[in-house]
Amino acid sequence: MTTAVAPVRTSRVSVESSIAPKRRRPRAFIATAVLILGAVYCLIPVLWVLTASTKSNTELFTTFTFVPGTGLLDNLSDLFSYGGGLFGLWAMNSLIFAGVGAALSTLISTMAGFALAKYEFPGRQVWFYAILAGVLLPGITLAIPQYLLMSQVGLAGTYWSVLLPVLISPFGIFLARVYAASAVPSETMEAARIDGAGDWRIFRSIVLPMMVPGMVTIFLLQFVGIWNNFLLPFIMLSDEQMYPLTVGLYTLLSKGSGTPSLYSLAIIGAAVSIIPLIIMMLVLQRYWRLDLVSGGLKG
Repeated sequence: MTTAVAPVRTSRVSVESSIAPKRRRPRAFIATAVLILGAVYCLIPVLWVLTASTKSNTELFTTFTFVPGTGLLDNLSDLFSYGGGLFGLWAMNSLIFAGVGAALSTLISTMAGFALAKYEFPGRQVWFYAILAGVLLPGITLAIPQYLLMSQVGLAGTYWSVLLPVLISPFGIFLARVYAASAVPSETMEAARIDGAGDWRIFRSIVLPMMVPGMVTIFLLQFVGIWNNFLLPFIMLSDEQMYPLTVGLYTLLSKGSGTPSLYSLAIIGAAVSIIPLIIMMLVLQRYWRLDLVSGGLKG
């Protein structure tokens, strides 16, 4: 009896193992189809901007949407000569806001996240929950209060009015805490203390090198967020020469209702403004750590 049952069990297992992949195929197909549709949905606006940026003013309204035009070089020349080089000033302002703001915000987030992960102090959990609440709070709700505060201290309309509010990033602090908790061994810190190293030396010489991948991730997220930020500089700034690209391109679009030729400048400006983000991703992608987010799910 034993020898007769054994083949039956083996065949049953083999049948189930052969049926399982067939059951997974429809699910895998549906998941792939959803991902492809999502990618197409996200890429169509980018494709439209790239195609429309090659069209002249007449081609923009008379040709098929995704057919390239013949006015790319003329559009670029008109863009950089508009207003005596306003677009170059807007690009420089965006680089200042995004570069300086992201660098300082990354450093602050790293220090705060490391402290929350590795130090015991009264109210640590309260501060951490407050940071989580800040992650859930939409930035648009803080724009008006921030403008009122900057006006009271006389900083409204200056570069500081855009830089200071972006230095504290609740999401950056949260990511830094998650990464520090998993990437910085407590044993290494204790060994450094035994050798006589102080807290600042431990942070500078041991913690920072260990957290470089996480810091680059935070920097990328902050840079993209500040680069694409519109509402804060729109509220804070009134001088056209201090606008970042987002607000500057918006002014072109708003003036385009009376001067249709400015539509082409706004479109080619939007296409050019994507280039720094692409360069940032290509240069820093080797530091990108997907396990940073997965570590947050585990924690």
